[in-house]
Amino acid sequence: MTPGKRVFDVVAALVLLTGLLPFIVLIALAILVLDGRPVLYLSERMKTPDQGFRLWKFRTMKPDASDRGVSGGDKSSRITRTGRALRRYRLDEIPQLWNILRGDISFVGPRPPLRRYTEMFPELYAEVLESRPGVTGLATLAFHRTEERLLAPCSSKDETEAVYCRRCVPRKARLDRIYTNKRSFCYDLKLMLATVFRRISLH
Repeated sequence: MTPGKRVFDVVAALVLLTGLLPFIVLIALAILVLDGRPVLYLSERMKTPDQGFRLWKFRTMKPDASDRGVSGGDKSSRITRTGRALRRYRLDEIPQLWNILRGDISFVGPRPPLRRYTEMFPELYAEVLESRPGVTGLATLAFHRTEERLLAPCSSKDETEAVYCRRCVPRKARLDRIYTNKRSFCYDLKLMLATVFRRISLH
């Protein structure tokens, strides 16, 4: 991460946290009242192939001690009442502003993977994680709906894992490598705007 990108991340995260604070409190209260504790969901993700961190999100699913891997159709019954609305508008990711301030992630970059996938595909993620992971990015914007469509019919953890590894990981990595080759401050701004205004072209 360049010093300029880091400065932008810190300033923008502080501004957003300040402006969104009342909204953050309202979301936290809604989860607490409607779904109970915990309000936050902390998941280990990777910022480099061998360095993990705790990614913060608002909780959108019922807890499950045996949970593993990405979310597919096998987990759809665990999504809470507030979770569906939060996921639809990606509001569950607002707490990641704290991760940005800490320097774990940036606003724009590859989505930080679970450790299991960096261990399964070490060479691939060694390339992908040359860029600091981000809240949004080219692969997130271009492939998110396709990934949801591919994983939605999966009825078990093993099926979800197989489909994700075979059909999602390679295609997302290809998009992440395209981002790495094109990354610049202006391109990051374009991807941030495209996250909010979906009509903006990614080309």
